[in-house]
Amino acid sequence: MFVPVNEPLLNGNEKKYLIECIDTGWISSDGPFIKKFEDNLSHYFGRKYAIAVSNGTVAIDIAIDALDLQEGDEVIMPTFTIISCITGILRKRCIPVFVDQDSETWNMDVSQIESKITPRTKAIMVVHIYGLPVDMNPVLDIAKKYNLKVIEDAAEMHGQEYNGKKCGSFGDISTVSFYPNKHITTGEGGMIFTDDDKLAERCRSLRNLCFIPEQRFIHHELGYNARMSNLQAAVGLAQLERIEQSILKKRQIGHFYQYKLKDIDTIHLPVAEAEYAKNIYWVFGIVLKNANLSQTQSLMAELNKRGIGTRPFFWCLHEQPVLKKFGITVTDSFPVAENLSRCGFYIPSGLAITEEQMEYVVNNLTQILVK
Repeated sequence: MFVPVNEPLLNGNEKKYLIECIDTGWISSDGPFIKKFEDNLSHYFGRKYAIAVSNGTVAIDIAIDALDLQEGDEVIMPTFTIISCITGILRKRCIPVFVDQDSETWNMDVSQIESKITPRTKAIMVVHIYGLPVDMNPVLDIAKKYNLKVIEDAAEMHGQEYNGKKCGSFGDISTVSFYPNKHITTGEGGMIFTDDDKLAERCRSLRNLCFIPEQRFIHHELGYNARMSNLQAAVGLAQLERIEQSILKKRQIGHFYQYKLKDIDTIHLPVAEAEYAKNIYWVFGIVLKNANLSQTQSLMAELNKRGIGTRPFFWCLHEQPVLKKFGITVTDSFPVAENLSRCGFYIPSGLAITEEQMEYVVNNLTQILVK
């Protein structure tokens, strides 16, 4: 038996809608499923505008570009997240200012944000991590106090709520990803959300090479070829139709692992519930106690030998070698994030996982960890 770390579930109307794309010839970025997907998703997330793009990384890049940040502007952000969150910041020659994580929720420690603000600070990027959202009220209060933009990456949070309001609805501009391990997948794909008319218009222009309406092949600035195809949107629309079932399945997977692994005293499990949200378990993460990177890698290698896929946690941004190429040297300490990146990994929890597979994961993990 091999249990992959993720396997998407494509058992709804995906095939039906894809056949419709092929039969009608609408396979490019002009097809009708794109607008349907944008409209339905904007309604679901409670946003005025949704702009479909080709992947989650370019969604963040365009969101940052649309805010007109200037060279030398500072953006406060978590260090514990995927490299996608910083690429647009670096390419704009802006300065990332990192904060550490909260040891319980694994999200950015919002209590550190205000002390990082300088006259050059222009935005705060929040990234909801793994299953619980960032504590948004303090972030929004700080942003209002200092007149800062909020960039919200809700890539992992389809359907998650913070105090009853959908993640992805809090930022001046927000993004999600539709990579195959997300609750909604289009294979590759992303979406940008905003309630601002001008930001929405600018994002649409940026995703489509910044053609001008008066003369298509004249360009006053450089944009992106970041259009979503009708094929992708067709799959996404079918996935959105089953989002509530997917959320329920993810929480059932999380509760199963929580119950089965709760007595292993050498690991930290995810927090099941915070004051403002219940865990949606985008992935099921585990952090080894009193361990190091080598021990974590050895455990993951042993699980792989037994046919169990795993993935390491994100590597901290402040430790990424590429920062030096942009002249950025970080001397601050981020002990919580560094521990997560060295001692954390996640186990199989894709929507297609079966109870038999989860039992296999639990039995082998227990055999290894319980001596």
